Amino acid sequence: MDSQRTLRRAISCVGIGLHSGNRVHLSLKPAPAGYGIRFRRTDLGDFEVPATVQHLAGIQLATGLACNEVSVETVEHLLSALVRLHVDNVLIELNSPEVPIMDGSAAPFVYLIQEAGIKVLSAPRTYLKIVRPISISRGDKRIALFPSDHFKITYSVSYDHPLLRHQSRTIRITEETFIEEIAPARTFTFLKDVEMLRQNGLALGGSLDNAIVLGETGVLNALRFDDEFVRHKILDAVGDLALVGYPVIGHLVAHRAGHALHTEFAAKILEEKDAWRLVDAPLDAAVPAVSPVPSAVPHLAR
Repeated sequence: MDSQRTLRRAISCVGIGLHSGNRVHLSLKPAPAGYGIRFRRTDLGDFEVPATVQHLAGIQLATGLACNEVSVETVEHLLSALVRLHVDNVLIELNSPEVPIMDGSAAPFVYLIQEAGIKVLSAPRTYLKIVRPISISRGDKRIALFPSDHFKITYSVSYDHPLLRHQSRTIRITEETFIEEIAPARTFTFLKDVEMLRQNGLALGGSLDNAIVLGETGVLNALRFDDEFVRHKILDAVGDLALVGYPVIGHLVAHRAGHALHTEFAAKILEEKDAWRLVDAPLDAAVPAVSPVPSAVPHLAR
């Protein structure tokens, strides 16, 4: 039997909200089987926000959730790390509306999870296995899921920018490939958009320490991968698909999709009940003994 998992111990970190610019204290705490992934705003009391598609809130350059007028923003990087390290049950506490951006990738959250350790629970884990294709198209944006024996992603991006015309990547997502090839990929933006974002009250915490910035003639900071941009889109898709509530077994294919289409698609998956079935299945890989890139190590709260 493949069992549910939680953290072995609680762990905390401090970071900055990408859009708010606020200092955020975040804690990850063990939770019992069947609890799922939930957020608790410690600045607002004991209200919890489950990380499910039923609690989607406004999508504005990041994925947000809300329940009982309590909201949490920019959840996708943390969710991607939790689901790909197979943490099924965890309480996430934070004292601000936004999950800290850390270095702009999921690697710091992988580090936190590895430091906390994993505890195997007695309850079985259930997977959502795709048995017929599901798809959405919105103009030139497309996303689909096809039957597969594994969780695999094919993603392509294209922009009207001389340095980022087209990138594409296909990867089977296991714990090992996620940690080594996807988690370190950082979010990105275009220099020409930065001032506009800040005038609209966004990206107030953004810097070269937590985002790749593309100017008209070059990238302002060093890349970790030649195709880091499409790898980060894969990271985002993994986190957004976590809102389905089950680990997915299928081949996700996306072109120019973003958070809005990812999350719309997560809802569509649950609606099309004849396109999937719930199954027990073994883990696709064990957590390897590797560390994120050195620059991704967060400041642990003491």
